[in-house]
Amino acid sequence: MISYLKGAIASIQKPSAGRVIVTIEVNQIGYDLQVVPRLLQELPALGDLVQVFTHMQVKEDQTVLYGFGSTAERDLFRQLISVSGVGPQLALALLDALGLQELVQAIVTSNTRMLSRTPGVGTKTAERLALELKTKLAEWRMQSGLTSLPDSAPTTSIQEDVEMTLLALGYTNGEIMQALRVVGQETALAKNADAEAWIRQAIAWLSR
Repeated sequence: MISYLKGAIASIQKPSAGRVIVTIEVNQIGYDLQVVPRLLQELPALGDLVQVFTHMQVKEDQTVLYGFGSTAERDLFRQLISVSGVGPQLALALLDALGLQELVQAIVTSNTRMLSRTPGVGTKTAERLALELKTKLAEWRMQSGLTSLPDSAPTTSIQEDVEMTLLALGYTNGEIMQALRVVGQETALAKNADAEAWIRQAIAWLSR
């Protein structure tokens, strides 16, 4: 099993929507890795050294290497693909849409509404993710030393209105979830059932 690769970035390709292939040259051998698209924000320039953690999937007709920026992200990917109906592409889409901590938080708090907004993730798949991984990820998060995000969000009665409005304004699922958790730390707002107040505060934080 290849745990990680450390070498120079030889090329970055985007063969199709949502797919990013990074080639890393290690000892004059080029390895193609499919990575989470958001990893591109962290990668250095072409030719520079990088360390990418990997998961290798062996099928009858091909072997695929998936690359991640941290061991925690790779371990979460492995947890995701252990769930029935969740393949590597869907797991990568979830990681890209929400990010490591926000995705773990969504599963641990059974926020199936947020999970199902990832392209390709239906309500049943979101429910299955929460059901099968909620306890595992809560324990894993503690063992991994990941920060536990405070469970501060709008009340259920207005949460959908707030999230849908922010989505319509062009913000991503990950941005929305992070913003609501940050602004939800305000005591006055946390007790407020006014959707417009939550939306104003979230936009102010996102526009900072």
